Amino acid sequence: MKPETKCLHSGYTPKNGEPRVLPIVQSTTYVYDSAAEVAAIFDDPTKGLCYSRFANPTVMAVEEKIADLEGGVGAMCTASGQAATLLAILNICKAGDSLISTPEIYGGTINLFSYTFKKLGIECIYVDKNASDEEIKAAFKPNTKLVFGETIANPALTVFDIERFANIAHDMGVPLIVDNTFATPILCRPFEFGADIVIHSTSKYMDGHALQVGGVIVDSGKFDWTNGKFPELVEPDESYHGISYTETYGNMAYIIKARMQLMRDFGVYPAAHSAFLLNLGLETLPVRMEQYYKNAMTVAEFLESSPSVESVSFPGLKSDPNYPLAEKYLGGKCCGVISFIIKGGRPAAAKFMDALKLASNEVHVADIRTCVLHPASETHRQLTDEQLAAAGIDGGMVRFSVGLESVDDILDDLKQAFAAIQ
Repeated sequence: MKPETKCLHSGYTPKNGEPRVLPIVQSTTYVYDSAAEVAAIFDDPTKGLCYSRFANPTVMAVEEKIADLEGGVGAMCTASGQAATLLAILNICKAGDSLISTPEIYGGTINLFSYTFKKLGIECIYVDKNASDEEIKAAFKPNTKLVFGETIANPALTVFDIERFANIAHDMGVPLIVDNTFATPILCRPFEFGADIVIHSTSKYMDGHALQVGGVIVDSGKFDWTNGKFPELVEPDESYHGISYTETYGNMAYIIKARMQLMRDFGVYPAAHSAFLLNLGLETLPVRMEQYYKNAMTVAEFLESSPSVESVSFPGLKSDPNYPLAEKYLGGKCCGVISFIIKGGRPAAAKFMDALKLASNEVHVADIRTCVLHPASETHRQLTDEQLAAAGIDGGMVRFSVGLESVDDILDDLKQAFAAIQ
């Protein structure tokens, strides 16, 4: 069954006499008849619900839906996309370990990898995505635990060669973690190309309405954690009654360890009401992703022909160097985000953005409303010039997130803004 046909029905299916809409279980805790029942759940939280820092019925229904959409064995929602990235990596990395990543990733993720992880004793080794397999493998160290990339990079709009990096990661005995935020499972399901773990900032297209921040980790259930590199999933966990995750939970070892160990300690679980709102977004995701693409393609073609624009990055364009990868992984389509460089650099880009009327200047993307952002001076302003260049960000780059308004209105807004900078 294709993911778009599953989207409306998985996760919560009402039975006779039950509410049509996913119920909001607004409770922090759950009642049992005996101390023994509660003790049994603390021994193994998969046996029931004990506290909404671990799991909540409303959130669990959404987790099941997203796991189904991605083709995974399980998922765990988090309070933000950054929390999803953090826990996904800390679940298998500790002080003294390292990870491999391409630099074409979200600026906040670069900060996490380059600075915060460094303070925790975890090294991020950046590799050129265009380097040869041998060069990339040479960057690995004995302590390297994973490879990381974004399906569609934010904001560079490059497409990650998932299958190639999955093969490299597996040759080196480690998993591939893919941030699939911009593509969503409607355009790409990374597990089908060899990825092992998928994460999302659900704040973006999955929510679609800029209502709440959230994230999710999805486990493919396919990676062999018993290969000798990941003893923390195999050996007894002293913090959980000596349980071995691989022995007890099999192909769900990774995602259950993330919940039982890291969610227990970090407590970055979303509220039931946030999951309810996210579910509303998921129910329209296939329809919205198609329209985002159609609107964005029209806008990208207009920008490509504009004398005020130096270059356009949109993998849906056949002229884009990433189009072959977009064909392979995205069916030749793309999301609604376009990056383009305005002639005249930062001053011209700032003047153009200030002249926009329909598009709002905001630190968000992938909304139903058109929004715009200047990465070099906003989301990526903590990066050095060298890091900006490595991430594919020019001073004149504008990230334009095409919404679901009339495309003619969007084009009219662009035309008057370009006229203002002439």
